[in-house]
Amino acid sequence: MMETSRRRFLQMAGIAVVGFTATPVLDAFAAEHGGHEAVPSVKPGPDGLKAKQWAMVIDTRKIKSAKDLEPMIEACHKIHNVPTFTDKHHEIKWIWHEEYKHAFPSDVAKFMDERLEHVPFPVLCNHCENPPCVRACPTKATFKRPSDGIVMMDFHRCIGCRFCMAACPYGARSFNFRDPRPFIKETNKEFPTRMKGVVEKCNFCSELLAIGKQPACVEASNGILTFGDLYDSESEVRKLLKENFTIRRKQNLGTEPSVYYIV
Repeated sequence: MMETSRRRFLQMAGIAVVGFTATPVLDAFAAEHGGHEAVPSVKPGPDGLKAKQWAMVIDTRKIKSAKDLEPMIEACHKIHNVPTFTDKHHEIKWIWHEEYKHAFPSDVAKFMDERLEHVPFPVLCNHCENPPCVRACPTKATFKRPSDGIVMMDFHRCIGCRFCMAACPYGARSFNFRDPRPFIKETNKEFPTRMKGVVEKCNFCSELLAIGKQPACVEASNGILTFGDLYDSESEVRKLLKENFTIRRKQNLGTEPSVYYIV
């Protein structure tokens, strides 16, 4: 039975490699496992925060050095059981920082503002409104929540094919090349751990939003990060976008990232 299932997956994965436009094939594979309805999702409780499209605004003017970003990275990684590997080839990252030239490679000018050139830019999953990773996933382990636009990961459905990693233009996903559990400093029992062969990424702290809390990184950011509903004209993110010039990563690709940077 296991060999039959494996053979069936390889057949379908092979077809998917030929072209991600083979929607009926991918849907058929997902249908065998229950389709969208079988995908678990964190549903908001009575006090849960809701939005049409969650978005984040990062005020880079408030960042002086990488030390300013350490609290938010630590908060995120601790609450989500992100392992700490000494080998950079095995590194798992939900939120980290890059130089401007790496975060915005298509927007580098010959002569740049010195602050922008050297300030560390926090980067994470952009929770795109048009996410290519969702279309690439053959098992629908990666899916976009229609309720609030968060791009989620179902760790149990992930088969480690890494199609989503190839499709993501932001490098926002990490792959567990080895069992991450022995490398978790302090396990948070309220959030699942992963296993070898599974992809993971930022989830905009959907489990905290469900109980009425802001994302962990936002709480620890000392005002650098602002989170809210992109389509609520009265939200804090909309106010910031109205009052400040912002940029997004690789927005020319048409993915519509939901993370904005005030520069």
